[in-house]
Amino acid sequence: MLQRILGFVFFVLAISVLYQCAQRGTPSGGPKDIAPPVLIKADPENYSIDFKETKIRLYFDELVKLKDVQEQLIVSPPLKYQPLLSPQGGAQKFVEIKIKDTLKENTTYTFNFGQSIVDNNEGNPNSFFTYVFSTGSYIDSLELQGVITDAFNKKADEFVSVMLYEIDSAYTDSTIYQRPPNYITNTLDSTVVFTLKNLKKGKYALFGLKDENKNNMFDQNSDKIGFIKDTVVLPTDSIFLLNLFKEIPDYAASVPSLAAKNKITFGYYGEGDSIDIKPLTQIPDTVKTIFQKEFEKDTINYWFTPYEMDSIVFTVTNEKLKVKDTFTIKNRKIDLDSLRITPNQSGTLSFNESFKLITNTPLISADTNNIQIFRKDSSLVSFKIDIGNIENAAVVDFELEPNETYNIDLFPGAITDFFGETNDTLSLRLNTASYADLGNLTFNINGSAVEYPLILQLTDEKGGLKREIYATESKPYEFTNLKPGNYLIRVIFDENENKKWDTGNYLKKIQPEKVNYYPQVIEVRANWELEQTFTITN
Repeated sequence: MLQRILGFVFFVLAISVLYQCAQRGTPSGGPKDIAPPVLIKADPENYSIDFKETKIRLYFDELVKLKDVQEQLIVSPPLKYQPLLSPQGGAQKFVEIKIKDTLKENTTYTFNFGQSIVDNNEGNPNSFFTYVFSTGSYIDSLELQGVITDAFNKKADEFVSVMLYEIDSAYTDSTIYQRPPNYITNTLDSTVVFTLKNLKKGKYALFGLKDENKNNMFDQNSDKIGFIKDTVVLPTDSIFLLNLFKEIPDYAASVPSLAAKNKITFGYYGEGDSIDIKPLTQIPDTVKTIFQKEFEKDTINYWFTPYEMDSIVFTVTNEKLKVKDTFTIKNRKIDLDSLRITPNQSGTLSFNESFKLITNTPLISADTNNIQIFRKDSSLVSFKIDIGNIENAAVVDFELEPNETYNIDLFPGAITDFFGETNDTLSLRLNTASYADLGNLTFNINGSAVEYPLILQLTDEKGGLKREIYATESKPYEFTNLKPGNYLIRVIFDENENKKWDTGNYLKKIQPEKVNYYPQVIEVRANWELEQTFTITN
């Protein structure tokens, strides 16, 4: 019921936005052709019954051409073979469709051309032109409406497929992985609102799919999915909300690769917390080895001191799932991965982000005697250094002052990696801004739908994460020393209290954790103190 109510709200808002967009004027000047091509005849006629033809011609009042028709044309139910369409690369007064499939009996077919039929001169589209026919004695006439949202991002994806599967004796939860739906439509690139038309009475399962492979089936590794948990019974006047999310893929080990003369990479899909990797080949005692997971990547690196080898055999075991794979990595001519140091910040230092020295090989030690930090007046700065165990980063911790310049010098021997290699001399010059050049934001959350804990994320306008606060109680939360610019606030309802957003799972019938966006873009200005309140009621 909540999905239906939310769907109706989103539907009304979306229609309002589309209406406002439609009110834009055109510049003054001479007359311009803004009229779309008009259908004057269809052979066979539109909405024909007892259809048995293999060729359709649509005649227009002017020369037309097809634009992006492969992306725009949606056939429902889907055809196994794409129809042949003309014109291709030219213009003529008709569009021809040649059907290569054997059509199903007693079935209503819909060809929705989206914005693909345009006039030859100005490219004015005959928007969402639809050709409908039935192989039976009547045209199915029921409809279903709804709205697409994204579970995590503020803006929903374009070209989302909306799919309806009839629930019959052959239908199971895995059907969406195995065959196309009974009915399909697409949001194209213009709206989040969808309408499935010419449907027949019955019980259905409703899905939204960002169909990356364009095969009208769910591919877990590539597609986003949204689903309605309850059975959809037609006819209905409900408005449905499909909230799309990307699943965590089922576990699978990928074929490892000799990425460097001293590194083998083991990639995997899905949960990798319980992966154990063991070499079956005897490794010489003189060879040093270490396994290390890459930070925020589904990759485990196996580092070793190079030696003469033909191949190495490994077992990769997911202890939790009791899944074991065996791989053979053959030697080949490839360069050594040698120590490189990259600072995570350059130019202006952030008051709210640690300064790190990131390396491409595992770190063993950092010698503070070979590191010096000076202010612009040449006075020494005290600091501490901590070596990370996962992301190959040395965190350099020192107190930052506004309007300051810091010269950081790393002399040979400051950083030592797993292979005993040390750095060359490295000199960095970094600055800090004045507090007056930055702004502060205080953010309050209230409303009947608020339940703690929450994760407050400050992002740029594209959704890129800038700051994060874990909120456990109702109080003002501060984002200090922000660069002037436009920001968004994303509020994540951390239901399982694991301090991260959890996606959904279709087969387990789990919806993703709820995410709300503050409705306005927040402009932060230099030397400003800004306070905003977000009231969440649904």
